[in-house]
Amino acid sequence: MDGAPERKAYRAESITVTFEAGRCLHAAECVHGLPEVFDTAKRPWIQPDAATAERLAEVVRRCPSGALRYELVDGGTETPDRPTTITRSATGQLTVRGELSVDTPQGARAETRAMLCGCGQSRLQPYCDHAGPCGR
Repeated sequence: MDGAPERKAYRAESITVTFEAGRCLHAAECVHGLPEVFDTAKRPWIQPDAATAERLAEVVRRCPSGALRYELVDGGTETPDRPTTITRSATGQLTVRGELSVDTPQGARAETRAMLCGCGQSRLQPYCDHAGPCGR
């Protein structure tokens, strides 16, 4: 990953949802949670006006990788889980939720959710990209 990661923003009247494609691990929590908002057959594939801001924020928080984020127009953002939790999958991925500072090649990033590489073979270090055995 060269430079800062690209995030696309999808704006509605009361909420903006951002998506960082390189971090998406296709858990499909968004598509299953709000198919009227998250539809991969449509362009743009995120239609934030199709649900309330509260419901949209709830579904975005289910995204384990942190590829999806939101910010409310009034400035509200996601409240980190407390205490911070780290769960290792059977294949080695680390799902982390809480108040995080993740060291990346581009510098520290504030996060509330992340899926970190446990095998060391990700091209998106420290995030998992399913490249190695922990992502399969």
